[in-house]
Amino acid sequence: MTFSIVARCAETGMFGVGISSSSPAVAARCAFARAGVGAVATQNITDPRLGPLALSHMQRGLGAEAAIEEVRKFGRNIEYRQVLAIGADGSAFVHSGEEALGIFGHAIGNDVAAGGNLLDNAGIPAAMVSAFEQSEGHLGDRILTALCAGRDAGGEAGPIHSAGILLVDKQSWPYAELRCDWTEGCPIDDVSAAWNVYKPQADDYVTRALDPTVAPSYGVPGDE
Repeated sequence: MTFSIVARCAETGMFGVGISSSSPAVAARCAFARAGVGAVATQNITDPRLGPLALSHMQRGLGAEAAIEEVRKFGRNIEYRQVLAIGADGSAFVHSGEEALGIFGHAIGNDVAAGGNLLDNAGIPAAMVSAFEQSEGHLGDRILTALCAGRDAGGEAGPIHSAGILLVDKQSWPYAELRCDWTEGCPIDDVSAAWNVYKPQADDYVTRALDPTVAPSYGVPGDE
């Protein structure tokens, strides 16, 4: 019921997840990332425990493939799960269980992996990876470009209702975490609109956390 992407920016070391689904609040249950470690999407009859588990394995030094192998050992009913992971070295790996729903699959590229289930067609993950690899700029922009490519290539077999992006940079908290938990419109467009507002302010929010004395004005009524 989902298509997603995990990716790394080779220039900055930033990690991110982009995801969309016919289910509500997909990003709240399926997107995980840890600064300096990697990013994971866990989906298809989702077990949210698998995201932090894979990240913990990568944090102790395992690559994406080895971390997923450890997740396979732990994961009950792992044949029903999809887990996408990318590590600090940019290598990616995907587990797609044989009991995943409908048309499912995945694709892996440079600093990126994409996967999905209940897809309109089997070419969607490859279209997402290609769009990411051909894009430039901020990781958030590139992830949204890939999500749009997946949607435009057919997306899910049915309508999508939720989407989100999660980005981590150098701090322990998310650099950006933007979601549309339910809409009858296009959730990817809604998240893109939110990103266009948030992106110019994202670095300022980090500065406000680290040193409020040099933080820029909030630009709202009452802020002198």
